[in-house]
Amino acid sequence: MLSQILFILLLIAGAGLFAWNFRKVIRNIQIGRDVSRNDQPGKRWMVMLKVAFGQTKMAKRPIPFLLHLVVYLGFVIINIEVIEIVIDGIFGTHRVLSFMGGSYNFLIGSFEFLAAGVWLACVIFLIRRNVLKLKRFTGVEMKSWPKSDANYILFTEILLMSAFLIMNAADAKLQSIGFGHYVTAGSFPISSFIQNWLPSNPESLVMIERASWWFHIVGIFAFLNYLPYSKHFHILFAFPNTWYSKLQPKGEFSNMQSVTNEVKAMLDPSFVPEPAAAGRFGAKDVQDLTKVNLLNAYTCTECGRCTSVCPANITGKLLSPRKIMMDTRDRMEEVGRNIDKHGKDYDDGKSLIDNYITREEIWACTSCNACTEACPVNIDPLEIITELRRYAVMEESQSPASINAMFGNVENNGAPWKYAPSDRFNWSETQNN
Repeated sequence: MLSQILFILLLIAGAGLFAWNFRKVIRNIQIGRDVSRNDQPGKRWMVMLKVAFGQTKMAKRPIPFLLHLVVYLGFVIINIEVIEIVIDGIFGTHRVLSFMGGSYNFLIGSFEFLAAGVWLACVIFLIRRNVLKLKRFTGVEMKSWPKSDANYILFTEILLMSAFLIMNAADAKLQSIGFGHYVTAGSFPISSFIQNWLPSNPESLVMIERASWWFHIVGIFAFLNYLPYSKHFHILFAFPNTWYSKLQPKGEFSNMQSVTNEVKAMLDPSFVPEPAAAGRFGAKDVQDLTKVNLLNAYTCTECGRCTSVCPANITGKLLSPRKIMMDTRDRMEEVGRNIDKHGKDYDDGKSLIDNYITREEIWACTSCNACTEACPVNIDPLEIITELRRYAVMEESQSPASINAMFGNVENNGAPWKYAPSDRFNWSETQNN
């Protein structure tokens, strides 16, 4: 009875703490502007099924795709057993689903193969990060916490899978000697190899089985409550993020209705302007970005695929699309903490542009859209960059000299080049001669 009470208290505390942290994350996303992304639901469901569930965009790199697929499927499917653990913990039963007979044996056997696969994949991921030190896992933004975060998660998954297999091994050995309530249930193709390393004393086996059981479930609750502080929130947010991603071409710029109204009024004096929300041109801070932009920031897994294909980054420029997303998330969380301490109208004198993302970074972008094409979960760093640029140009009239020259040429010559319209076809005369 004591263990049941402890488990119920743990369950309530773990679920309650996660709900509290999750509510704060949703509140932070709500800081952004509303944007309509509910059109064509059929297409959106298909995108989510292909990109989030099917992980089709990861398949461009076969080795990490297969390893990630093993971890993804294994960790999700193995945690189906959490249902049984929760029932056993609340009611004091043991392997309550064993009445399923052969189906239960198949499930436990499958879970063991998946657990071994997850264990091996996580070891390989640790080697890739810390021994081989692949370039896309490095960068100015991948220091301290971001670098350690991935290692913490991988070690945690290895420990959880180890506890699962040791628990099964002790359970199977207790079943084989018919000790206590350990009735024959389950199939143990992997943990059977661990049994020889375990003691033969029944009391010691019970202690090992119970310790592994508690470690496994406490570890799952701890992992769940670690997610809000980790890049691994993509485990949950990848699905809504892909559902709300753009259906039109990712690099297509959005028009501001207020600007459209002005242009149409200039061309047609009888034009009746459409309603347009008052607000800033572009984005200075996270409040000026859309909720989807902020959801993108929380979904970023910092894999570095975007930065590894960015031509600006490849040529040594300061821009890293991964850093854009990480900076947006960091600023959003800082604004959220300010709201908790001082209220929603508090101004700390900081902004996303300049304090987190520099002008050099946003103007290094070539708008080629390579980052959005590379992202496994349809994150769009380009949209954030263009909104920051829009603010710099339209609100502050600040842009590089080359951009200002282009603006002047468009205004005076009707084209980005310095030639007058009357000289535009001079090149053809040269060709004819």
